[in-house]
Amino acid sequence: MIKKKEIEVCFSPAVYHCFHNPDYIVVVTDILRAASAICTAFMNGADRIIPVGSLEEAKSFKKQGHLIAAERDGITCDFADFGNSPNNFSKVRVLNKTIVYSTTNGTQAIQKAKNCHSLVIGSFLNLKAISDWLVSEQRDVLILCAGWKDRFSLEDSIFAGALSQLLLDSGLFKTTCDSTIAACDLWSLARQDLLGYIQKASHINRLKKHVPEKVINYCHTLNLTNVIPILRDNYLTKLNYCEKSNNFLRK
Repeated sequence: MIKKKEIEVCFSPAVYHCFHNPDYIVVVTDILRAASAICTAFMNGADRIIPVGSLEEAKSFKKQGHLIAAERDGITCDFADFGNSPNNFSKVRVLNKTIVYSTTNGTQAIQKAKNCHSLVIGSFLNLKAISDWLVSEQRDVLILCAGWKDRFSLEDSIFAGALSQLLLDSGLFKTTCDSTIAACDLWSLARQDLLGYIQKASHINRLKKHVPEKVINYCHTLNLTNVIPILRDNYLTKLNYCEKSNNFLRK
């Protein structure tokens, strides 16, 4: 009999220490917008993304000639080459490039969780691919929601529920974690009209002053890509899912 693996969900980086286990695969999600932008960058041919926690680090890389994407409170930093929306990470800008990346929430969560077995980036854009990869890895999983300044985030938590439900449906995972059950219940409420349900999220209303609606809609689009960003030696690279062979190839 196959021993089922555990799924846990952490709703905020502020309580990550309660969940940390060096043997877990951690899926970091920041739907609006870092996780969606990172997936899009690799879809469009980016070579590497270097996530940094502080603006001082980003400015230091800027002085070295690196391409910088950085935002705070939803607004592009004045020294950055571009901001945090997925449409900024076009093929013209990112093809074969290394990008240094710093955001209000997403890159902070990556820094907090990097000392684990594996860290990958999950979004609605790569939902099925990341679920399939986790099934193939057969290891306990923690989904870490980046949230908003350590606060609960509706869109990240709904994604956590969507991914958790796919893993549970595989029959190879189980959960004894109340936050996983709560996330699955949120997904069951939202899944029939995700864009409609998500309009109540506070971060959407926060971003509407700075971000076109089409960007928010894009970030909630399911299964656009098989790209899975993975952290290696303090930078993100990508795994590509080959559906026919059910294998993942690191690029």
